[in-house]
Amino acid sequence: MSAVLTNPLRVGLRQERIIPAQCIVIFGASGDLTQRKLIPALFELYRQRRLPSEFAVLGCARRPWSDEEFRSRMADALGEEIAGHGHIWEGFAAGLFYEPADLSNPASILALGQRLEQIDRQRATRGNRTFYLSVSPAFYGSGTRALAAAGLLDDPDRTRVVIEKPFGTDYPSAQALNKVVQASAKEKQIFRIDHYLGKETVQNILVLRFANTIFEPIWNRNYIANVQITAAETVGVEERAGYYESSGALRDMVQNHLTQILALTAMEPPGRFDAEAIRNEKAKVLQAARLAHQGEPWKCCVRGQYGAGGNARSPIPGYREEPGVNPNTTTETYVAMKLFIDNWRWQGVPFYVRTGKRLPKRLSEVVLTFREAPVHLFDAAGGAPTPNQLILRIQPDEGADIRFEVKAPGSGMRSRPVDMAFSYDESFGEPSDEGYVRLLADAMLGDPTLFTRSDEVEAAWRLYTPLLELIEDAPWRLPVQPYEARTWGPAAADNLLAEDGLVWRRP
Repeated sequence: MSAVLTNPLRVGLRQERIIPAQCIVIFGASGDLTQRKLIPALFELYRQRRLPSEFAVLGCARRPWSDEEFRSRMADALGEEIAGHGHIWEGFAAGLFYEPADLSNPASILALGQRLEQIDRQRATRGNRTFYLSVSPAFYGSGTRALAAAGLLDDPDRTRVVIEKPFGTDYPSAQALNKVVQASAKEKQIFRIDHYLGKETVQNILVLRFANTIFEPIWNRNYIANVQITAAETVGVEERAGYYESSGALRDMVQNHLTQILALTAMEPPGRFDAEAIRNEKAKVLQAARLAHQGEPWKCCVRGQYGAGGNARSPIPGYREEPGVNPNTTTETYVAMKLFIDNWRWQGVPFYVRTGKRLPKRLSEVVLTFREAPVHLFDAAGGAPTPNQLILRIQPDEGADIRFEVKAPGSGMRSRPVDMAFSYDESFGEPSDEGYVRLLADAMLGDPTLFTRSDEVEAAWRLYTPLLELIEDAPWRLPVQPYEARTWGPAAADNLLAEDGLVWRRP
């Protein structure tokens, strides 16, 4: 069964807000993120005619590039995306500029301010500026301070700063970084970005819950037995060994991406649909969340590390064999844990969260499993009725499934589970935008709805502090357990749910 949008006017479905005249300044413009994500996202906005004609992109890095060299390198990065769109690329490239800049050199930032004034006059961007810090996290605080010292953040209505993750490495460092950036700019100017929140299906959690009366009344402990949140990757550490060795899966994925999804799934209805009302409710959820065993956190968390796998024809190296990885490392590439949210809506409902690299399938999803019917009136084809489930598919096949029991064909009264599916691609006739497209547009619009506020960041770090301290002070309590590449993680992760009579969903 599939849910298909029947409105024939599909082309007119997309309703977008108008981005004002704008100059987006990208620090770290020579880096991988700029070439893989940021410039392609900006080009997509331009191709969709969502960028104004009065726009500019100013790339900044230490390399002594010219405007033309920057344009040429960005064209190479886009590659096939501009094939057949030569005239569109020419219009976009006319707004690309480059300025050598060093965030640690005050004179360099003052020169940057002069270049921005020149671009304002040339491109009529009217002083509207978005500064994107695509740099090492070590420069987030000092970079924001340098921009403020140069007077580039003086106007809170026309300037803003986008900061990539990780925002801190633990609770104390996140607090310290918040103090630095909030001393340099107002909170309304600070956009802490999490690209997961730019995905259509993450945002759809809010619409599904609060626009449909069939869901919200049963979205609570009276009807939902447990919630599983999964982010699985098939790739290994790739070229990120240097970063990953100092972070691991807990810091890299759980503290930000999965915790934000948890907050959206569990939050109370906001009083109105605006940024602060939504972020208030998300913060409340994170402040009420706790590890299932606060005094003994090793009982509710499993850490794993992928080992070698594959076959003789296509072998897969283990994490410790990856380039740049310490062969004796205890960094986790897999985390599974059990959480509770101590409030009226969710008291006693376990939330299971897991993420890992080198798993069998790439996917991110939220699975809400409902309580069983109080009386089993019908025999089930599989031995027992399958609990109803609502499955929110975040990636790659964006959409949602509802699993429920129906009568199996035949003369007997036996039931079997079926899925009713909704697919973004099928229903709307076009794939949803990549996360950075939406988030860059929102940042330039000054809309913080999908960005994390300071108290959210600190609450998320506080939630996992017992685990981080345990890993640091008593690692033998929470050792990394091996799992073969392209399997679903260590056996201990299965045992975590088996203790509650449950199993992980395995698509």
